[in-house]
Amino acid sequence: MLKQDQNELLTQTDAGSPMGRMFRCYWLPALLASELPEDGCAPVRLKLLGERLLAVRDGEGRYGLIDEFCLHRRVSLWFANVEADGVRCAYHGWKYGLDGQCTEIPSEPEGSDLCRRMRLTAYPLVLRGDVLWAYMGPPDEQPPLPEWEFASVPADQTFTSKRLQECNWLQAMEGGIDSSHVSWLHRGNLNTDPLFKGAKANQYNLNDSRPVFEVAETEGGLAIGARRNGDNGQAYWRVTPWVMPSFTMVPPRADHPLHGHFWIPIDDENCWAWSFDYHPTRPLTAGERQAMEDGKGVHVRYVPGTFRPLANKDNDYLMDRGAQKSGASLSGVEGIGMQDAALQESMGPICDRTKERLVSTDRGIVMARSRLLRAVRALVDDGVHPPGADPSHQRIRSTAMLLPAGQSFEEPAKDAMTAQKGVAHVTV
Repeated sequence: MLKQDQNELLTQTDAGSPMGRMFRCYWLPALLASELPEDGCAPVRLKLLGERLLAVRDGEGRYGLIDEFCLHRRVSLWFANVEADGVRCAYHGWKYGLDGQCTEIPSEPEGSDLCRRMRLTAYPLVLRGDVLWAYMGPPDEQPPLPEWEFASVPADQTFTSKRLQECNWLQAMEGGIDSSHVSWLHRGNLNTDPLFKGAKANQYNLNDSRPVFEVAETEGGLAIGARRNGDNGQAYWRVTPWVMPSFTMVPPRADHPLHGHFWIPIDDENCWAWSFDYHPTRPLTAGERQAMEDGKGVHVRYVPGTFRPLANKDNDYLMDRGAQKSGASLSGVEGIGMQDAALQESMGPICDRTKERLVSTDRGIVMARSRLLRAVRALVDDGVHPPGADPSHQRIRSTAMLLPAGQSFEEPAKDAMTAQKGVAHVTV
């Protein structure tokens, strides 16, 4: 368990907070590219790290992320007209470039220099893959552009979604590095979900619900290995990479696509759960892509016109007690993605970690918390930038493999966990 001050340190991410400063060291997924589909389209409101922002694609196709509110009377610029080189406030016609600089104040007399002194907060917004990425830190400390493999493969090999998750980012991320719950929470889906079924590995998850964990530090975060009994005396290892602060990948099954997540704070009580599927060596099939769009695997169905899950806390996640009693679903919640979200949200907006009782299968969670605490203190106290922003830390994969009993995963998994263009992932 964590002490209360440690819990607050890791869960608070608004501007001025230590973890807020740390998140601002990275390029963060901000919007799907499809949310700004064409030059001069309607802007999009969003909230990241406690800041209310406006994403814009101007008439020349440039992207920008600016403060949502006009400096004049603080009305929302969501009502603004998007022009060739910026946005014009609908209230009094003030105009801003995508760098936040005010370029016109129609009511001011000729010769006034007021316009020059007016500037909104603005952040760079760039397209990589099917995601628009934002950097919200100091301009002179901007890291290289992200090089995650899912955002680097051809468009027909990848699929990305996002959903609103109504809890703090940390409890969502911790679920992503907890392999032990798969044998319980998801047991009814392993052999039925089209993005999981048919893999020999599913039986290892179902037959051995007492995984043994080993955790190794990597340059960017951790490699979390969960060992279960395999065939013929072998050990079945599922290795989950965690790259700071909030990237995880789910170990693969057979030739199914690889998948994983980012959890990005909206504010202290909500986050965006980003989910991606991709295959490093082939296009996604029509069936796979349709399953993803239908909310299978790590994805979810939405309330129409929103990114809020159709199953949510207001309707008790459409829980089916009949399915629970029959054994079809341990939780009664449909779908792998929503099973995770429902249980994580049930902890409350911010989990009280002073009351939890951790066990041996929580070793990865304990080490991730420790590494986060060390990194945020080093950043605040000594100005040491945290790992994970370097592209070399991002060229990583999850893996699953059978190894001789008694052999650690760490050395055999090194090559398998390195993303290599045109090389298939290693799995069982």
